[in-house]
Amino acid sequence: MAKYRRLAEKFIGDIRAGKLAAGDRLLSLRQFARQQGVSLSTAVSCYAELESLGWLEARPKSGFFVAARRPATQRPEWTPFESRIATPMVSYRHPATLSGSLGTSRLSLEEATRGTLERSFRRAMKVAAERLDCYPAPQGETVLREALAGHFSQCGFALDADELVISHGCMDAVKTALEVCTRPGDAVAISSPCYNGLLDVLAQLSLRIVEIPSLEDGIDLAQLEHHLRLGTVQAGLFCTTHMNPQGITMSVAQKRRLAQLANRYRVPVIEDDVYLELAHHPHVPLPAAYHDEGGFVIWCGSLSKTLSPSYRLGWCRPGRYFRPYVQRALGVPTLMQLALADFIDTGAYARHLRRSRDRLALHKQQYLDYLARHLPEGSRISQPDGGLVLWIQVPGLDSDALGREAEQAGLDIRTGALFTASDRYRDCLRVNMGFPCEEPVQRELQTLVGLIGKMAGQGAGHG
Repeated sequence: MAKYRRLAEKFIGDIRAGKLAAGDRLLSLRQFARQQGVSLSTAVSCYAELESLGWLEARPKSGFFVAARRPATQRPEWTPFESRIATPMVSYRHPATLSGSLGTSRLSLEEATRGTLERSFRRAMKVAAERLDCYPAPQGETVLREALAGHFSQCGFALDADELVISHGCMDAVKTALEVCTRPGDAVAISSPCYNGLLDVLAQLSLRIVEIPSLEDGIDLAQLEHHLRLGTVQAGLFCTTHMNPQGITMSVAQKRRLAQLANRYRVPVIEDDVYLELAHHPHVPLPAAYHDEGGFVIWCGSLSKTLSPSYRLGWCRPGRYFRPYVQRALGVPTLMQLALADFIDTGAYARHLRRSRDRLALHKQQYLDYLARHLPEGSRISQPDGGLVLWIQVPGLDSDALGREAEQAGLDIRTGALFTASDRYRDCLRVNMGFPCEEPVQRELQTLVGLIGKMAGQGAGHG
């Protein structure tokens, strides 16, 4: 068992023994690390584990406190299975009439951030006005690539601006990477469950898939290596941090081994890292690309989840695939690039991320509290330490029927079947938690748990 989990279990034991009570203030991370004789990263992981399990509450600018206990919920089960080649289909599209906060994975934007963005755009317009007769550079504006490289280098992931290519969002970066390193009919290894948008892209490119089972600390890398050794798959495509929809983050050991497998078998692995910076604590994990030595990990990210999906601005570090990748790039609007470079360089982006992490930690606690009290007995809810979504498993639930009922009620949700090409996850659904658990979100949750109770045949809930 990892050291941070042993520390977390000791902490939980102290609470159960009455040595610590709800509301008690805890040591700071540095104090806790010194007291226990562990590294700061181990202390961060321990507190993040306790927070995800509902034993600890992080209060912005106040510190850490023992949380008031909510009804106990278990994490979803990850049933082992043997990976096989399958063909993905374009997922069901939700009608445009459906709206709300629970469906699409997105973050609410604070007014303070909106105002700062407006100022960055006004400054950028003065520079962009002199370049209206020029097409944007295919690789992207140097000033934005330098801003991104500096930003991630400060987080411990050293980058050079010349390594990056600016894209029209993360999905564009992923799609271009797939076009560069695969051909129609090739098989791509993915996690199971897998974000339905990625399944759509794979289907559109006539690619087959091999679903790799999820584990508590990542994915079944033994099965992945089996397919790599046999030559079953020609590429991999994985979200490695705060996965969508399951909420799992690969451990450092998993990320390191994933990069090693890509290099050992000389098979490209595309890393969809769009949630990397949305931890629910101050510690930002490093990507698998950090461990890549031969350029076989193609790292993709964007501002769509951390800032705004409307900007459609992302990036890619194509590694050894740089030349064919940049040849496919068309360029992103200059004004957008200049404005967001300004937003990053002024420190506004880093401040926005800090506030967003605090808010998401609070949102998660609110959603978990509500769902734990109102879902049918035996329901399981993911306990992510970052990201925007919760993965819910309800015994006896027919999520296909739930989807139909939700559509009739005008409720936008994502059911389990959308995240696989198999018949798994029929008792699961995904909920976005990027908005405060207030009106009208509470009304949406009330409608949802009512429908779930009806579908699961257990009434409206147990709380």
